[in-house]
Amino acid sequence: MPHSKTIALAGNNGPLLSMLSMSVFFVGASEFMLSAMLDPLGRAFGVDSGQITWLVSSYAFAYALAAPVFGHLSDRIGRRRPLLIALFLFALDGLGIALAPTFEIAVALRILGGLASAVIIPNAFALVSERLPRQRHAAAMGVVMLGMTAGIATGPAIAGVLTGWIGWRAPFLLVSAGCLAAFLVGRMAMPGGRAPTAATVPAAQRPLRWLRKPDIVRPLLAKGLWNGTGVAAFLLSGEVLRLRYALDVAQVGLSTAAFGIGLAVGNLSAGALRRLGSGEECALVITNVLLVASVAAFYLPPLPLWGALACLAAWGASLGAGAPLATTVLASRSDRDKGAALAAAETLNNLSILSFLPLAATLLAQGKPTLAATVFLAGLGLGAVLTVHDAVRANRRSSLAGAKES
Repeated sequence: MPHSKTIALAGNNGPLLSMLSMSVFFVGASEFMLSAMLDPLGRAFGVDSGQITWLVSSYAFAYALAAPVFGHLSDRIGRRRPLLIALFLFALDGLGIALAPTFEIAVALRILGGLASAVIIPNAFALVSERLPRQRHAAAMGVVMLGMTAGIATGPAIAGVLTGWIGWRAPFLLVSAGCLAAFLVGRMAMPGGRAPTAATVPAAQRPLRWLRKPDIVRPLLAKGLWNGTGVAAFLLSGEVLRLRYALDVAQVGLSTAAFGIGLAVGNLSAGALRRLGSGEECALVITNVLLVASVAAFYLPPLPLWGALACLAAWGASLGAGAPLATTVLASRSDRDKGAALAAAETLNNLSILSFLPLAATLLAQGKPTLAATVFLAGLGLGAVLTVHDAVRANRRSSLAGAKES
C-alpha cells in the first residue's frame, strides 16, 4: 500500500492505517494460504481432504464465537491493548502449528488463531471509523483492506512456492515472524485512549440493543452470507484448480493469485463505486450480482484455465469492493456499538464458512462438483436477496427524507 495514498486519505492517521494494513495482511495470508496447501497438509498429518478443512473450520468456529464478546469489550475498554495482545498470540499460533506433532494439536492451535483474529479484524476497521471523517470511510477502509488483500493475493502463491521448495512449515513460520513485527510496529503507531465505558453509554445504546434494529441486522445478515460464502468458495477453489487442470502445489498458489489481484482492484475502487451507485447500498447490489455470476461461472461450466482465472479475478473484485462498502454501512448505522456490530459481521462471515465449506469439500471429494457449487450458490443467493432488500429500504428512506426537506 503506497504511503502517499494513506497520507492523502487520512492526514496524520497515515502511520495508523499503515500499521492496521500490516496487521490484517498477515491475518489474510494465514487464512487464505491454506487454499494452496490442503493436499500437502493432509499428507503431512495423515488425514483426507475432507478432514483437513477443519484447519479452516476450527479457525472460523473460534472466530465466530469470540468476535461478539471481544467486539463489545473493545467498545468499552479501548482497542490498543486487545489488538496488541491478539497480534502477539497470532504470532504464537503460527509458530505452534509449524511445530505441531499431530493433526489434533494443529486444529487446537487454529482455534487460538481464530480467537486472536476475532480481536484484530473488527478493531482495525472500528479504528478507521472512529479516526476518520464519515465521507472518507469507504475509501480508507478499502485502503486498510488492501493490506488483507495483499495477504490473500500473495499468501497462496508464497505458501505454494515455500511448501514446494522447503516444506509446509515454512509459510506458518513466515506468518509468525510477520505478526511479531506488526506487534512491535503497533506499539509505536497505535493511539492510546479508551472507548466510552458502559456507564457512559445511553440506555438506548447499551449492549445488544442494536440487535433490535432491522437497519443493522439486515445488512449484517446479508454481508455474513455473501462475504462468508464467497470466501468459503475461494478456499476450495485451489483444490478445484488442482483436480480440473492437474496443477501442482506451486501452480495452484500462483493461479489463485488472480483472485487477490481482483481483490486489490476492488478495494481501490470502493470509493468510486460508492459515488457511481449514489451510495454504499446501491453499489453493494452491483458487487453481489458480479459475485454470484463469477462463482457460478467458475464452478459450473468446463472453462479453459484462462477463463477460470478471469472468474477468480472478477470474484475477487466483487468481494474487494463489497467488503469495505458493507463495513461502512454497518459502522455508520451502529454508532457507539460499531465494534460489536463489526465483530458480529465477522462472526457471521465465519459461520458461513463453517456451514458451507465442509459440506462442499465433502461433495467435491466425492466427485460431485456441481452439488458443491450449488451449496455455495445457495448462500450467495440469500445474501444477494437481503442486499437488494436493504438497498430498496435505504432508497425509500432517502426519498422520504428528501420529500420532508422540500
